[in-house]
Amino acid sequence: MKVNGKHYRTVWMKGSSVFLIEQNILPFDFKIYESKNHLDTCNTIKNMVVRGAGAVGATAGFAMAQTFLEAPKNNFWKYIKKAKIVIESTRPTAQNLFYATNRVFNVAEISKRPIETAVLEAQKIADEDAENCRKIGEHGNELIKNGFRIETHCNAGWLAFVDYGTALSPVYIAHRNGKKIFVFVDETRPRSQGAKLTAWELKNEGVPYNIIPDNAGAHLMSQGKIDIIIVGSDRIVRNGDIANKIGTLEKAIIAKEFNIPFFVAAPTSTFDLNCKYGKDIPIEERSEDEVLYQTGLTNKGKIEKILVCSPGSKAINPAFDITPAKYIKGIITEKGIIKPDETSIRKILN
Repeated sequence: MKVNGKHYRTVWMKGSSVFLIEQNILPFDFKIYESKNHLDTCNTIKNMVVRGAGAVGATAGFAMAQTFLEAPKNNFWKYIKKAKIVIESTRPTAQNLFYATNRVFNVAEISKRPIETAVLEAQKIADEDAENCRKIGEHGNELIKNGFRIETHCNAGWLAFVDYGTALSPVYIAHRNGKKIFVFVDETRPRSQGAKLTAWELKNEGVPYNIIPDNAGAHLMSQGKIDIIIVGSDRIVRNGDIANKIGTLEKAIIAKEFNIPFFVAAPTSTFDLNCKYGKDIPIEERSEDEVLYQTGLTNKGKIEKILVCSPGSKAINPAFDITPAKYIKGIITEKGIIKPDETSIRKILN
């Protein structure tokens, strides 16, 4: 991604520190956060300094690498195993997180030089994430015709992965190839990742877009103003069901009603063969404050958090919902576009 003419990744590691784009202050300010140990890196995941499946996975991989660098010689592996549990407790729904922690741990465990191996493996995971997202863009571009109007939900762009993104990667490739496209960006309450992050990315890339209220999608679809919907995913299970940002299920149901193709874009690291049905995916419940309060920029240029709901109200805040495979036209992966069924998923993972 380019910000003010300079290329950035969402997350990277240098020495023993992990560096991340501070997403909680976007789009109003742009800063890099330095995390100096694995517990600090865990907090960046938990507090959503970093968010999005691939970016969380890469960050978790770097956090694992930090534990190998920090671990004392005495009780070395005990320290590592305890830290792994802590890292994996930060966001329970995203499969990429567990993919990264297990991969770094497993490779280092059988190495004669576990510290060096862990750091190299974490970097490899991040590099693969960026390259896989580029390939997703190439495959997804084939679905986008000149003049298409695309709806997307939440943020599955640069910021949600190490680079390129998933749902937005085909959009970027199509735009760079000269196709005239337009994107309808769901605001994506309660944290407004669409209105804040996706819109910021599209503006940087020069892609025409409008932000729309979350409950405007059905209206636009009914008027024939949406040609395709592309979303990301935090976990795809064996039967093709997916977990994604809350509100995705609604879009999928309505898209099927109006015969609009609904695609999911995700790298194969997001697939979880150990989980057969979407109902078995743990759904993260986040703080009610995300519903009751909003963060924005004041007239004086300060970022402030304000109450936007009736004082004294309570709220529930499920972060994800499950979209059954029957609503999904196809899944765009780095290896190609597949059907959302167990046979296709097993074949592409082999």
